[in-house]
Amino acid sequence: MRVLFAGSPEIAVPSLRIFAARGDLVGVLTNPPSAKGRGLGVSGTPVARAAEEFGVPVLAPERLGPAEREAVAALHPDILVVYAYGTIFGPKFMALFPRGGINAHPSLLPRWRGPSPIPYAILNRDEVTGVSIQRLAPLMDRGDVLSRRVLPLDGTETTATLTSLCAEIGAAMLAGVVDAIAGGDERGEAQDEAEATYSAVLTREDGLIDWNTTALDIDARIRAFDPWPGAFTSLAGDRLAVQASRPYPQENSAEPPGTVVSVDKSRGIMVQTGEGLLGLSRLQLRGRKAMDFRDFANGARGLVGSRFRGEP
Repeated sequence: MRVLFAGSPEIAVPSLRIFAARGDLVGVLTNPPSAKGRGLGVSGTPVARAAEEFGVPVLAPERLGPAEREAVAALHPDILVVYAYGTIFGPKFMALFPRGGINAHPSLLPRWRGPSPIPYAILNRDEVTGVSIQRLAPLMDRGDVLSRRVLPLDGTETTATLTSLCAEIGAAMLAGVVDAIAGGDERGEAQDEAEATYSAVLTREDGLIDWNTTALDIDARIRAFDPWPGAFTSLAGDRLAVQASRPYPQENSAEPPGTVVSVDKSRGIMVQTGEGLLGLSRLQLRGRKAMDFRDFANGARGLVGSRFRGEP
């Protein structure tokens, strides 16, 4: 089938490539360029950059109005395939696709609908997550589920590693569902609204560590916010990013939460939390390079007994 692919971030790139390799791709719809980096230079989305090698039209509009619908109609697509485009498509736009549209969502719908399903699965210490392929619907992430893949979580995943996995799995699943639709073999399952949960857009402030919470919860926050927005705390008034850790929920000291209890040569900088110790293994002070906990401890005088603070 003739596929118009819609997506923007890195997670969507493997799906773009798989449809290009199949010869199905007739065009790409992505978000407009945005300012990136310290110099705020304008840069296209990862999908836009990847699409340049395939010689197909790339549309990056601010809105999907009449002119944009005309441009899409000129491509004569059969189906709209979406991974992380971030728009609810209206009926006039969807009327351009005789076979409708499908969307990959990196969660087990209806759990974690919305823009941040991967961080939310990690934050909530879910035992499983997955990828769902759904029919596009006029309401966010509420279409019938056409395919589902369950992924067990072992408590070491980060958003970065889980995103990479969901990118590859989602690409293969989307291709399989397109083939099923082409053959008239697709089967949809309605979502149970009573089971629905929702994720929200992340902000920079979400990464602030509350040392009164448990070691398991703080470790989940550090993993969920890798790579963005990053987990952070304050040490002697300086912002300190915490990039990697390991929880020891059964171990405690008499010190108040946030206190550096010790520097363990194998486990890291041991910090008391509201429940359990947390071993910090990789840290970065604002304006400096990230470093291993051993190097950080060697350069931090009086570290043991000092206290991390939960202020920005």
